[in-house]
Order: sequence, then C-alpha cells, then structure tokens
Amino acid sequence: MKFLKNGKNISVSVENITPHGIWLYIQDREYFLSYEEFPCFEGHTVKDIHNVKFLHGFHLYWPDIDLDLEIDNLENPEKFPLKLKKHINKKIV
Repeated sequence: MKFLKNGKNISVSVENITPHGIWLYIQDREYFLSYEEFPCFEGHTVKDIHNVKFLHGFHLYWPDIDLDLEIDNLENPEKFPLKLKKHINKKIV
C-alpha cells in the first residue's frame, strides 16, 4: 500500500508470509516478523495481514487484526521486552 506525505512516496508492503513469520518492506528496508516474536499474526488470514496501513512515517496499523506497531519495535526489539500475545479468533456458529 502506498501513501503520499509531503510529496514523498511512503510505502509498506507484505512481501511474503511463511510458516515462520512475515516479511515486510517499509521505506526501502526489509523486516522479518517471526511468529515467535509476534505471535499475534498467527491464525489470521492472508487478507488480514496484507491490510496494513503506514501512518505518520513510523506507525504500522493492521485494522483487521487491531494491531499497532512502530518502526522502532522492529528495529530495536530489545527496547520492548514484552511479547505480543496471540489473538484468539472465535467464530460464532
């Protein structure tokens, strides 16, 4: 998904979803989000994971998962020792 901000092209895209995690491409950099470190992505659909918004030049938001991350979370995980919890999807039958 691409957004324009002050005439600059700012983009985020989900490049790959593997059995081990997710590859993101953000502002000319690649990031790997392992399910071990980011279990909240497990169990979600490809559509949910691909629906990511890049806001304010540093904020990632997945509205279908209700998840917010900042680039700093990806670049400096040691500053954020608490792990995200896996979301439990409950289907109503």
